[in-house]
Amino acid sequence: MSDVPVYVVANFTVHDADTYREYEKGFFPILKRHEGSFFTYDDNPVTFEGNDPREGRMVMFTFPSEAHAVAWYNDPDYQALSEHRRAGTELKFLTMVHGLPPRD
Repeated sequence: MSDVPVYVVANFTVHDADTYREYEKGFFPILKRHEGSFFTYDDNPVTFEGNDPREGRMVMFTFPSEAHAVAWYNDPDYQALSEHRRAGTELKFLTMVHGLPPRD
């Protein structure tokens, strides 16, 4: 695992807003516990080229390293909380993207 920052991108459609809100309420404390930072979300992203498989919400957040992101995802508290996301949304993807290493 590298020490470059990583970005997590998720795409999902909310079909049960109340259940998803339970996920949102618990999400930020667990994200912070793993030194993650929320970047943005967008309910209306635009695709300039290629197939547009997305519908719904795009969410982006970041961690200082891959190890932090993996620890967040594997955290038993997050996995328990994510059951609300699984029940309240249809997830298209949850993807980790590595940042560039620092230039010398």
